[in-house]
Amino acid sequence: MTAGRFVKVVTVLAAMSTLVTGVWARVDPASFAKWANWPNHVHFLHDAGVFQIAIGLMLLCALWWRDVVVVVLAGFVFANTFHAFNHAVDLELGGGNAGDPWALLAVSVVAAAGLAVRLRTLHIRRDAKEGASA
Repeated sequence: MTAGRFVKVVTVLAAMSTLVTGVWARVDPASFAKWANWPNHVHFLHDAGVFQIAIGLMLLCALWWRDVVVVVLAGFVFANTFHAFNHAVDLELGGGNAGDPWALLAVSVVAAAGLAVRLRTLHIRRDAKEGASA
């Protein structure tokens, strides 16, 4: 096995482990809390699950995109948007104030705009490079 292939396999395995634990914590927080020997604080476990899922997605995105800014912005947009969702549905479970989801969502919109601009910039650069080599 080549070094590059080994790194890809390790990256996928790491991503799968964080995705599985993240989905578990998000979907069945009581079961996850019992397994992890943590308190069953549903909102905290929902947030922890979303952040674990985001880490897994960033690992997978790193195999697709070679631009670190795109990878971290994509991960941030996912994590922050679903963090906002958690705060909206978990208000009675310790999810903070009624304005928190909207504030988090506003940050996600700005980050998504940054991601879109970055992707467009990379696309324009790639097209210019390909045009110059033709």
